[in-house]
Amino acid sequence: MNIDPVTLALVQNRLDHISRQMGFVMTRTARSPIFNQSHDFSCFIADAAGTLISQADGIPIHTGGGGFTVRALIDAFAGRIEPDDIFLSNDPYVAGGNHLPDWVISRPVFVDGELAAWTCNRAHQSDIGGGAAGTYNPEATEIFHEGIRLPPLKLFERGEVRDDLWQLLLLNSRTPELLDGDLRAMIGSTRIGAERLAELVTELGREAGAGYFDALLSYADQRFRQACEELPRGTYSATEITDNDCFEQRDIKVCVAVTVTDDGVKVDFTGSDPQMRGFKNSSLANTHSAVYMALASFFDPDMPRNEGAFRSVEIVAPYGTVVNPRPPAPLTMCTVFIAHEIVHAIWRALGEAVPSRACAGWGKTIHNITSGRQPGSTEPYVMYNWAANAAGGAVEGRDGFNQIGLLIALGGLHLPNAEGYERIYPAMIRRQEFRTDAAGAGTFRGGSGVHYAVDVTGDATYSFRGEGLDTPSGFGIQGGGTGSAGTMHVQSADGTTFTAPKYGVREFPPARLEASSPAGGGWGDPKQRDPALVLRDVRDEIVSTEAAREVYGVVIAGDGRSVDMEATRAARG
Repeated sequence: MNIDPVTLALVQNRLDHISRQMGFVMTRTARSPIFNQSHDFSCFIADAAGTLISQADGIPIHTGGGGFTVRALIDAFAGRIEPDDIFLSNDPYVAGGNHLPDWVISRPVFVDGELAAWTCNRAHQSDIGGGAAGTYNPEATEIFHEGIRLPPLKLFERGEVRDDLWQLLLLNSRTPELLDGDLRAMIGSTRIGAERLAELVTELGREAGAGYFDALLSYADQRFRQACEELPRGTYSATEITDNDCFEQRDIKVCVAVTVTDDGVKVDFTGSDPQMRGFKNSSLANTHSAVYMALASFFDPDMPRNEGAFRSVEIVAPYGTVVNPRPPAPLTMCTVFIAHEIVHAIWRALGEAVPSRACAGWGKTIHNITSGRQPGSTEPYVMYNWAANAAGGAVEGRDGFNQIGLLIALGGLHLPNAEGYERIYPAMIRRQEFRTDAAGAGTFRGGSGVHYAVDVTGDATYSFRGEGLDTPSGFGIQGGGTGSAGTMHVQSADGTTFTAPKYGVREFPPARLEASSPAGGGWGDPKQRDPALVLRDVRDEIVSTEAAREVYGVVIAGDGRSVDMEATRAARG
């Protein structure tokens, strides 16, 4: 068929709008703050074969591997997929999932009695059982410690809910009321998406619609290949480490060799360390998603975001390693770490190929989960301390974000409203301000990170996930400095101070949690930074006057409101 390029562009934009509209519905109807405030979910669309054609909503690590989930359920229910069926799955080993907390609602879209596409919503549930409240169990040594495992399941059959399965799901959550409302919101979002998608396919015609979906994938493939033509041919290698296995300090390597040829890109993780004891092993779908995110974010931002863009990418992930573990290895932390290390390693490798596009390292986050009972009630709560999230690294032409959250979200995860948190949780947020002299220095400096403090007014359990503690993670490039590591401690009312572990579960009486989140790395020589930008940072208290002089060679005048240019020229030589 003849493909009209204008119509093709409109179809992609329409699909992306449908994805975002599904996200709007979810945000406005979900019960959990993790969804209606922080947007820890992602909506995406696949064609009839389960190939991703739109991932415009949400978080890249969620959507990049979405096709694995849809194709797994197509295989599981071959010949038994009917109109008004709704599917649910989460398992990384048998259902194409990334980790157990991310449940996927998948809805088939039928037009003229034929399967035309899928609308999907992957959402990180507040609690799915397991050994620790909030779905993250840092003491897990196998997947059975991490919560309920769901193969591809029919949650609705021809429009009728399976009540027995629904009750099973609620019974396995510490927050069943939240789960009940959130599942309904997920289902509603995919229904709205399916209605809009069916309208689009009907307007195009079913066969023409399928043709345009194929053309979108082919166009994305073409665009990615064109982008790769800018890369020098050759193999570029890098290694990134995590300095612990959740139980003890030891370096665990993610090794990558990125080979650029005339036919595409090969990403080979051969040499990466064997799977670890702790819950940071990366499922195969998660590894693919992290690779896609690293590649897509390295090139121009207008590149199409569908699965066709990566047709020319070959991924080698040796079985039994941290990037493709054998069951029953635990996996829950994989969407953040080891995904962060995968992205860093690929960015480092590609930075050798095109230094001007290199990105400094992002700080590894240290956010933890606080859980307990609401005052005067047996009702449980699970509070994610997103406000302690880390900072981004710098690139040529732009400073790193002072606080942006998880690297794997690339800004798609939102920081919650402090007043809203204080209303629904027994907590009072005392501090959230940018750090001083923590950012990696550079021509473009890294993000500063933040100081965060919260008073928890009742007895609570703390699930620590402090990957960014102790070891600086926001590496500098092109002469830029490394961002400072994070810190975290808990102080009880009697003044006793407890230094938080990287990973672990602890119980405390009413206490104050204090954290300084890791900072991002800088890009380029600090002495080349525009003095006006250094002055701005000093006035914003991100850089001290001493650091301005000693690190950047910028002397701030006595009034603190201007640069002493003569002294600065002398300091910079």
